[in-house]
Amino acid sequence: MSPAPRRLTPLTGEGLLADRTYAALKSAVLDGTLPPGTGLSVPELARQLDVSRSPVREAVQRLIHDGLATHVPHRGAEVSRVDIEDLRQLYVVRELLEGLAARLATENLDADGLAQLRAILAEHEQALAADADNAAHIELDMRFHRAVREFADNPHLLATLEPITGRAHFALHSLWRSDDAPRLALDEHRAVVDAMASGDPEMAEAAARRHIARLRIRLGQATARTTERRRLGR
Repeated sequence: MSPAPRRLTPLTGEGLLADRTYAALKSAVLDGTLPPGTGLSVPELARQLDVSRSPVREAVQRLIHDGLATHVPHRGAEVSRVDIEDLRQLYVVRELLEGLAARLATENLDADGLAQLRAILAEHEQALAADADNAAHIELDMRFHRAVREFADNPHLLATLEPITGRAHFALHSLWRSDDAPRLALDEHRAVVDAMASGDPEMAEAAARRHIARLRIRLGQATARTTERRRLGR
């Protein structure tokens, strides 16, 4: 049985209301506040976020585009459910594309870009030391991969990877919440950055692909253990 959704916090801050609404809902999906299968009622979400229905309606459509929500006939939108086989196939594609992003980013990387990547690693290290919650690790993980994609400077690759990465992060963290996951991810991110810093695009591509391949393997191991526990009734 999926955990019950938690109540959302009313929006605060500045910036475009549509963007802030989308960011709040996306974060709620990724950190499990809105678990898989949760109905995305526009009136109810608008009430909880203390905003009008229009930005919520737009945000829900963006979540559907990102693969984080689906439209169910006669029921409306709901948070996407995780399909293990679909996820495995998704990670095969992601491995290739993240490797390409790292290769292209290495070709474009300058000192400022390298400093930005190392700053993200340092912030993630601090989050680990402070025993930050899972949502903080997810955000830092996504920020790292987003930075690499942006340094690749290829709009077609970016448009292809954005929805894949959103779905991949959502599914991975829905199924695999291991205590050592943030440390493993950070160490592998550091290996990617070190390869990029060397200026060797092929080495960077290999490091990025190795990172995603290991995620896929760990995910498979975790889901196998979960299936076995359910079989044994534990």
